[in-house]
Amino acid sequence: MAKKLAEEAVEVVIDAMHGQPEAVVRESADLLYNLVVLWVHAGVSPDDVWAEMRRREQLFGIAEKLPKDLVKPGSRPKPSSKVVPLQPARARKRR
Repeated sequence: MAKKLAEEAVEVVIDAMHGQPEAVVRESADLLYNLVVLWVHAGVSPDDVWAEMRRREQLFGIAEKLPKDLVKPGSRPKPSSKVVPLQPARARKRR
């Protein structure tokens, strides 16, 4: 199950890198399906995952994914000025 989940995740990434949004949609559906199968096998419910997402948002918002040494306990980091917006697929060159 975990191998299949990883395979689907890689396919989503490859299709996204090649600027193929329709393929990203198809592979994302496969990825989500396999994730739910893994959750069921592991005894995890979607509500458990959503609760964890709410907990993280209350703590730091998206900054939960920052390296822990950059975040002081009880503080909320300021957004980085180095954020680069994603380019639309049609603006990127296809390899």
